Amino acid sequence: MVDVAEKAETRRIARAAGRITMQPDTLKLIQAGSAKKGDVLGIARIAAIQASKRTAELIPLCHPLALTRVGVEFNVDESSAAIECAVTAETLGRTGVEMEALTAVSVGLLTIYDMCKAVDRGMRMDGIRLIEKRGGKSGHWVAED
Repeated sequence: MVDVAEKAETRRIARAAGRITMQPDTLKLIQAGSAKKGDVLGIARIAAIQASKRTAELIPLCHPLALTRVGVEFNVDESSAAIECAVTAETLGRTGVEMEALTAVSVGLLTIYDMCKAVDRGMRMDGIRLIEKRGGKSGHWVAED
């Protein structure tokens, strides 16, 4: 692991996002709350939060962080039969929370897939990316796209 002992503790924030595209009928099933496994977006939100908290166990050499906040939002895009997952992760520490936000998005989308795969195995996850980060020596960064 990288030595972060000499770094200053600062408030660090990272936002990440990604999307899952599916058949229109699958999206309707999710919106209606009638998936066999239950409330798809509610369970995916909890899975994303849990994943952010366990990032250091999943990603080798990633520092374990005490997260101060994890926010998960799902936005439905009916025109493209897709759901976007956006995560904001925050901490007060010596290293950033980008990996926690990205892990949360990935697991949130994977949970949607898992809960709906019986009716739509062709769902596609894409566009998982860091949107913004704040804090630390490198300061504020925002994706250009």
